[in-house]
Amino acid sequence: MRRRPVLLTGAALGALGLLAACAPGSDSGGGDASDGGAAAPSADEVVTDVASLGDVTLVVWDQEVRGAQNDAITALIDAFQEKYPNITVERQSQSFDDLQQQTGLALSGNDVPDVLQVNNARGDMGTYVADQLLTDLSGYAEAYGWEDRFSASVLGKMRYSEDGVTFGEGNLYGLAQTGEVCGIYYSQAKLDALGLEAPTTWEEVFALVDAASAAGEQPIMLGNLDQWPALHVFGPLQANYVPADEIVTLGMGNAGAAWTDDANGEALAKLAEWGSSGALGDSPNGLAYDDAWPLFTKGTGVLLIGGSWLGPDMEAVMGEDLRFMAPPPGVDGGVATTGGTGIPFSIPAAAANKDAAAAYIDFITSDDAMALIAENGGMPVNRTAELAPESGVNKDIYEAFDAVSTEGTLLPYLDYATPSFADTAGATLQEVIGGQTDPVTAAQALQEDYAAFTEGS
Repeated sequence: MRRRPVLLTGAALGALGLLAACAPGSDSGGGDASDGGAAAPSADEVVTDVASLGDVTLVVWDQEVRGAQNDAITALIDAFQEKYPNITVERQSQSFDDLQQQTGLALSGNDVPDVLQVNNARGDMGTYVADQLLTDLSGYAEAYGWEDRFSASVLGKMRYSEDGVTFGEGNLYGLAQTGEVCGIYYSQAKLDALGLEAPTTWEEVFALVDAASAAGEQPIMLGNLDQWPALHVFGPLQANYVPADEIVTLGMGNAGAAWTDDANGEALAKLAEWGSSGALGDSPNGLAYDDAWPLFTKGTGVLLIGGSWLGPDMEAVMGEDLRFMAPPPGVDGGVATTGGTGIPFSIPAAAANKDAAAAYIDFITSDDAMALIAENGGMPVNRTAELAPESGVNKDIYEAFDAVSTEGTLLPYLDYATPSFADTAGATLQEVIGGQTDPVTAAQALQEDYAAFTEGS
């Protein structure tokens, strides 16, 4: 499921050759997965004096290929090499799809990169952790102070138990540069025309939907032909009914929760109501995601519940009329909404230059790096409100992400839950919206997938 389309392209999967991690100057992090290469160094074993590592060729694979992404990472690599002239960064950039295709082959082979972006979902990072193909970064986190720099909510998206069974707790296997958050876009002009203010409670959201419908407006824009966009609507809505900690348990695919409780039933019933009433449009399941948001910029819909990555493109059309807000506080009183991080940077278990790799990851996620990412148009995962633009929709987005990630709960993408949950949830929510499945049956379908995975773990 393409939950973050800003990271994905339609590029054909290529047969990319594996790059060799050069051994000269290799540091204390050698070894391969079969002889304990995944073992975590303690903080006092970590070499943070990069100059003392000698000449190192650091092989880095990333998918930071788009304009602002590429500009930021290129500038950071240049600055890193200027600060540490003994390190030569050999960068291989490729699309997310291509990188994901190559990762499993690379990690299980003899030649691996030193730094590799690894998708943090169970089917990717979780599997590689279970197979001991990634380095536990806990010692590096202590040596470099990453737990002081990053919020617990953010780091939880990159934590797994050593066996890969528990997601969101345990060891640290990656570090991200950027953040993502799902919230509510709205047209200020349309709210003004309806005589309404931006909602501060979910009851006000529901009243706004009713008022827009009564005025002949489409209340919420949704293009759900690809199935996954409904998860970005349902996730924030779910928090109005289900406590955040329960959603985290469900979304991380950890045992201890249930889709079939009354609260999840109420959330599914509200989504069904929006579908049957036309609040999501006449045929949301027949409209493609990349056709839906352009229609919103042209005046169809009062609200659009979706991801932060849409902001810049929609603002280019709507200008100051486009606004964004985090969803109102959830049932347990805190702001909670679906979100996460950009693709984390990890260190393979068999990397030849682990200390240099950790120094690189530290550098590209530093406070100075956050400022550079913001200057290039990305949303930094740290210092987000501080680095927000002075105006425009990105100011709203940055401040919303900061509030959720530091004071509220950044809920996991629901497709994190199990290897098959993207397909199960996407199809099930599409049927709920279209009226082919009732909320009770939908909850049972979601529960079956979740329970089969958690009980079999």
